[in-house]
Amino acid sequence: MFLIKGVNVMDEILNLSINEMPQTEFDCSCGKHHNFSVHDMSIRKGAIEDLPKMAEPFKDGKILVVFDNHTYKVAGKRAVELLKENGFNVKELLFDTGDDILIPDEKTLGRIVQEQDLDTSLMVAVGSGVINDSVKFVTSRSGLPYIIVATAPSMDGYVADGAPIFSQGYKYSPVAHLTYGLVGDTDILKTAPQDLIQAGYGDVVGKITAIADWDLAVKANNDYRCDTCVTLVNRALDKCFAKAEGLKDRDPESLGALLEALTLTGVAMALVNISRPASGAEHMLSHFWEMDYIARGLNPNHHGIQVGVATPIIARFFEELADILPEGTGALCPPHEEIEALLAKGGAPTSPKDIGISKELFHDSLLKGYTVRPRYSIMQFAKDNGRLEEIADKITEEIYG
Repeated sequence: MFLIKGVNVMDEILNLSINEMPQTEFDCSCGKHHNFSVHDMSIRKGAIEDLPKMAEPFKDGKILVVFDNHTYKVAGKRAVELLKENGFNVKELLFDTGDDILIPDEKTLGRIVQEQDLDTSLMVAVGSGVINDSVKFVTSRSGLPYIIVATAPSMDGYVADGAPIFSQGYKYSPVAHLTYGLVGDTDILKTAPQDLIQAGYGDVVGKITAIADWDLAVKANNDYRCDTCVTLVNRALDKCFAKAEGLKDRDPESLGALLEALTLTGVAMALVNISRPASGAEHMLSHFWEMDYIARGLNPNHHGIQVGVATPIIARFFEELADILPEGTGALCPPHEEIEALLAKGGAPTSPKDIGISKELFHDSLLKGYTVRPRYSIMQFAKDNGRLEEIADKITEEIYG
């Protein structure tokens, strides 16, 4: 049974608009009861004006607004102004990283904890990946709600409950909690740097191999899968890919379709409480590269850009293992050439060489990437069948020579 605004409707999750999805729950054909407990979402032109209303239940306490030097300019300043104009008690936390990137590590998380006063009732994160994940993790441990004001269509974690963070140099994705509310102002999102738009698009492309990986895990490892969530993701991908060419020119409809795809993927993850609908072996390669860069004191590429580049690589694994894949799995993954063309259509990089991944790091990631996360994937399947090394050698030679 599906529940929305007090009305019982059967199997209607796939027919709802994004802004109708908060506070829904239903008994799914997969056999589980799903609950999407995000309280409110406002994705539209001028949505930031809805922030005070969204935060109203927490007005008796202090609001900690978290941003960095980049996101303050595009949305943080306005968010603080709106809250103060409406009588909120606001405290601000600025991460000034200059031209460097913010890392969601012990230092960042600890700083947020330090700035959380005892009378804080709500945090407002203004940013995208790192700001969202950092505030999400801290509030999940402190028991506070948070609202995310999205500043870029760069990743799918806005309404998911995972929070990728670093601990002692190792990146992992602990379960946190869902945001109380999402503000996605399309006027703000269209001002995002082109590389963040590319990152969001690369993250969406990564769902292609993630869905194939999930099918493999079901058939080869007896994993659970929700076909409703698979349908939700695939519909969003189709719409995004149909409008991908406009991303290079910041076409509003194309950016809207991109944000919708990212958000709906987050909804799918929230419904099943795992990141399977969005994350497979392509994410493992990205995490491997990112950890290597940070360990060497370098700024890594944006996560989504790496995911996009990794997707045709993982497609090559499916091609190489086509002779032993479970029936029907290989058909879910297009040829790597098609995925590369899809990346190029949206203006995203297509090769690990394009983003500075060395031949040595690339080869090492193909051999060890499956260890990044305890999740069954096509790389684990290759290892279990004694073919990981030969495939890693072949793909590396084909790409790097």
